[in-house]
Amino acid sequence: MNFNNLLLEKSEGIALLTISRPEKLNALNKQTIEELSAALDMLREDPSVRLLVITGSGEKAFVAGADISEFADFNPSQGKALAAEGQQKLFDKVARFSKPVIAAINGFALGGGLELAMAAHVRVASENAKMGLPELSLGLIPGYGGTQRLAELIGKGRAFEWLFSAGMWSAQDALSYGLVNHVVPQNELIDTARSLAKKFMKNSSMAMSATIQAVNAGYEDGVNGYTIEVNLFGQLFGTPEFKEGTEAFLQKRKPDFNR
Repeated sequence: MNFNNLLLEKSEGIALLTISRPEKLNALNKQTIEELSAALDMLREDPSVRLLVITGSGEKAFVAGADISEFADFNPSQGKALAAEGQQKLFDKVARFSKPVIAAINGFALGGGLELAMAAHVRVASENAKMGLPELSLGLIPGYGGTQRLAELIGKGRAFEWLFSAGMWSAQDALSYGLVNHVVPQNELIDTARSLAKKFMKNSSMAMSATIQAVNAGYEDGVNGYTIEVNLFGQLFGTPEFKEGTEAFLQKRKPDFNR
């Protein structure tokens, strides 16, 4: 598959997906969202890929927001459709992706860029990263899940402060609030993401997928996360990876989930 705004590298079970619109600081436009959605569909079905890392090209920006020029003249119904389609095509798809997704935040992650990072399962930021949701300064609110995921990650009170201020926050602030998992020097960012990925991939892919479903269930209205956990726990007993994991434990060896 050919992409205009994305770069894709696959190595050792890890897919590195780089958003590449350097002239626009990797801002999300309609085409980029479409390409990311298609890439996720492809990588979900690729058995050689066990984990995904998403980053931005260059050292200035992960994604410096949405491309405002595309929707500056929208009416209310068009704005609603923009948010709904974006959530369905990309942001919810990332959050519910069946394989772990790590966001490697290199530089600015603003608006839709921070929303994309928050949809990932784990976030690593470079020391020069700046994060924020500036939508209120445009007379808007975040529309790609930002109001919900920010509160889930850092708590309601801090989320209101971030949203009301419409400002930018440092990587260290994001780390102290629990928005990102790690902060590292810029030149170590991708290596750190790959190192985390390799650590995760020592474990069962089926169990990681079930973990994503179970954790997400706890944040869905009308869904009992405990019941989902029980069901998934039981289902895993019927998998070859459960057999390998338990046999390895009893035989006092490391499991090999790739055989």
